Amino acid sequence: MKVLRSYLDWARGDRRVSPWSLLIPFAGISHSLVAARNYAFDHGLLASYEPSIPVVSVGNITLGGTNKTPFVEMLSRHFLGMGIRVGIVSRGYGGRTNDEPVIVQGFSANRDIVGDEPLLLASRLSNVPVAVSRDRLKDVEALKKHNVELIVADDAFQHRRLGRDVDIVLVDACCPFGNGRLIPAGILREPPRALKRAHIVVITKADQVSSEELRAVREKLLKYVPASRLFTSRLELKTWSFWQGSWKDISGFEARDLPIVAFSAIGSPASFRRTLEQAGLNVLKELRFKDHHRFDERDMNRLGSLRKELGAAYLVCTEKDVYNLPEWDGDCPLLVPIISTVIDEEPRFWRIIAQTLQPRLVVASNGYGEDAMGALLAEKIRNRFPGALISSFPIVGKGEQYRNAGFIVDSSPSESPSGGVIKYHLSDLWRDLRSGLVRHIFSQFKAWRRLRGTVRTPLCVGDVYLLLHTLWGQGQLPLLVATAKTVYLSGHWRLERFLIKHRCRRVWTRDAETAKELSRSRANAVFAGNPIMDLTCDNNSGSFQWPEHKGVKVLLLPGSRQRAYQDMKMLLDAALLLQAKTPCSFVAVIAPSLDVRELVQGAPGWKVIQNGAGIERDGIQVFFHFGSLVSVANNAHILIGLGGTANQVCAGLGVPVVSIREKGKLVQKKLLGNSEVLVAPEPKALADAAYAILTDKELRQAMAEEGRRRLGGPGALDNVVNYVAKELGWDLRCRIYEKVFCFGVSHSDGTIED
Repeated sequence: MKVLRSYLDWARGDRRVSPWSLLIPFAGISHSLVAARNYAFDHGLLASYEPSIPVVSVGNITLGGTNKTPFVEMLSRHFLGMGIRVGIVSRGYGGRTNDEPVIVQGFSANRDIVGDEPLLLASRLSNVPVAVSRDRLKDVEALKKHNVELIVADDAFQHRRLGRDVDIVLVDACCPFGNGRLIPAGILREPPRALKRAHIVVITKADQVSSEELRAVREKLLKYVPASRLFTSRLELKTWSFWQGSWKDISGFEARDLPIVAFSAIGSPASFRRTLEQAGLNVLKELRFKDHHRFDERDMNRLGSLRKELGAAYLVCTEKDVYNLPEWDGDCPLLVPIISTVIDEEPRFWRIIAQTLQPRLVVASNGYGEDAMGALLAEKIRNRFPGALISSFPIVGKGEQYRNAGFIVDSSPSESPSGGVIKYHLSDLWRDLRSGLVRHIFSQFKAWRRLRGTVRTPLCVGDVYLLLHTLWGQGQLPLLVATAKTVYLSGHWRLERFLIKHRCRRVWTRDAETAKELSRSRANAVFAGNPIMDLTCDNNSGSFQWPEHKGVKVLLLPGSRQRAYQDMKMLLDAALLLQAKTPCSFVAVIAPSLDVRELVQGAPGWKVIQNGAGIERDGIQVFFHFGSLVSVANNAHILIGLGGTANQVCAGLGVPVVSIREKGKLVQKKLLGNSEVLVAPEPKALADAAYAILTDKELRQAMAEEGRRRLGGPGALDNVVNYVAKELGWDLRCRIYEKVFCFGVSHSDGTIED
């Protein structure tokens, strides 16, 4: 014990000079290992999983002694008072549990198996199941069978594999960081800057230090956490109890000036002594044992003899120590203080809890066509979870689709010469690099870093690069709506299949065969409809009224990327040539990312119609449409289009497609088959091909049927929403947020947090 006490005195900073200083080099090793581990979790190299039940984690960055157990009890009681069914997960230090959870309720478990703290919590909270094992994720799944609605995770700050909704870190006012070194050269489990991960930091035992000491601790912590997220708490001695094989309540017991012998085996025995002294007890002697020490009969006989020798009235220990005692027939019951935690500024504390519990959901996408699907998915999520905060993260472009739908764009806006498509030509990659591609990627990672630890499982709409980008940026394993690859376009590479298997919680594919391909690699892949065709169902803001005069209805689509400004002239010239062959009505769909004035400037000879509804030349009018593609495509006879996703949507609606022969379109041709005709990038070739289709009814019908068959039906995005609602618990999270929010409002002191 003397050796242990000598080490602890030095590690806690009570002694500056000690032979234990030889351990200082090992602190550097610990620092490197901790930094590497946190880096791996921050960037998805190690996996973090969002459980299906909301989790409030209570932890610390030091070895024991911050009063986590009474804090967990306090939180659980408050949540129970809100009508929330609570469960607790605990490692059960001092026990012998393995990876299989043991459920404790009341005294229904063996201390040798589950440890002392779970037994203490279970006895104090008789209606709350406590799951104990080394695997917190399995604990959560085990508690689902007990209809638990919210988990309080004891000592889980370092257990980063378990995702959490609220991260609360406790800091001991009496010994915040010890000597400032990591174990084994100090008591720190992580450096103080790890507190930046916390949503709330609470200085515990604030009543056991002077106001000057408390102010100094606050100043240190304000380097890492904002003042709005910093709180203090204190211990309150509620009552006294006797223990002699069973509990006996002695409410009203007068303990002041009572001579006692104190003993404990906890992380902060000095705090226990201060509590006794503040209660007015006369501590004749105090014996300290290592944390979680299992007392034997010899220990108890020695303590009993010491009590008699000193003339003490009682032996006094902590409530946790009771669960480490042997069966002992002492001649006097043990006196046990029943301690609880009290939060200062409690209304503000619960408002912050409510704000942090509010689900924050983010939809990431590759830009442009994927943004349209992402915005639709975000809209479906907003309708399903009206209490959630929903934002977007397009990695290319400015996110106009999201902005127009009323969603916040969290990413850094960027326009690149290629529009984000660099896989077909090295020259495109070179132009993007010259225009700042690397700088843009780092700015996006910086934007992700601001979201890290605040969002639920990200939803990605796009390709595996987007999946990796999102994973590296914020660390959690995302979900992926895979719109870019299919077995009809050579399928996913082996590396992509590996990444989807190990770093994607679930992937929705655009066809059944691609789902089978990924499932053979043991990825969690499903096909529930083509996400591209979801645009044909929910993105239709009413039917479009085509111009009222005779002629075939021709849809012009310049695309949504920057090259559209050059391609628009080719489409308009093709329209002039086609009009010369047959009467037509022309409508050009203008993507939100395009500037109409710049489009018109790139088309010499064309003038804006008086009401601004389009442009005209030589008696031919081309009307502009800024709404949904589906509303105008449903009645079109043909599309002359240079888009990607939009071309596919039209083909899926049964509209024959004419496009240009280039590498990207040749790849897309494999997907669209005979529903699309590719010609040389010349106006005459486009006009001739369109005219040939329009004048051949059988060909037009065959192309329409081929497009519908190739693209399939919708349903993927609805399936995504149902999955996150049930399997990821987003429905439950919204209900819990509403309950806690209502509690916070009812206990408000009238102030509002930013």
